[in-house]
Amino acid sequence: MGLFATRNEYSGLIYGSSTLLKAQIVAVLATIIYAFVVTFAIAKVVDLTIGLRIREGEEYVGLDISQHGEVAYS
Repeated sequence: MGLFATRNEYSGLIYGSSTLLKAQIVAVLATIIYAFVVTFAIAKVVDLTIGLRIREGEEYVGLDISQHGEVAYS
């Protein structure tokens, strides 16, 4: 962990070095960016093929009736 590391070539932030913490922050940001880009690409493909939304009439009636054929809260 970038804060408390003591037994490797990089000391943690508490022990006077911020190198490991910086590397971990970069890795976390890279993971967030990667997850966003891949999720956006998948959503775009789904939107272009089958669509992300239902028709307005089905939305107005409610998904329980239009998708499942039953009333949830009667």
